[in-house]
Amino acid sequence: MARPRIKDPEMRHGRHCVFLMHVHLVFLTKYQRGVFTKAVINDLRVVFASVCRDFEAELVEFDGEDDHVHLLVNYPPKVAVSALVNSLKGVSSRMIRQKNYPTIQRKLRGGALWSPSYFAGACGGAPIEIGRQYIAQQKTPH
Repeated sequence: MARPRIKDPEMRHGRHCVFLMHVHLVFLTKYQRGVFTKAVINDLRVVFASVCRDFEAELVEFDGEDDHVHLLVNYPPKVAVSALVNSLKGVSSRMIRQKNYPTIQRKLRGGALWSPSYFAGACGGAPIEIGRQYIAQQKTPH
């Protein structure tokens, strides 16, 4: 007998899987220079949402300060986080250069907007200890 489907609106369905995967990303500007204004943050939001759609992902939350941004992305299991990050940073950097924001051009010479490093943290779902307990309680066949 088939198990009933979980009716969780957050769950996403792929061809052969059901998933709910989120990653918290933090990108720093090159040299941690404070170059972002509200207008730049708003433009980045649009670009990041578009790149996420290209990856069949969803930008769930986004905001930032003058020298860094935070993204919460719901993504499918076929997407490598590193590939998503490379695209998010590359496309947004090109877009910002094309817009010719004066504060960014003055403070970040050489065209690089982002520091090469980033933070990525898996989040969402049950805490790890709950998952460990659940798996440990499974009844191994004899």
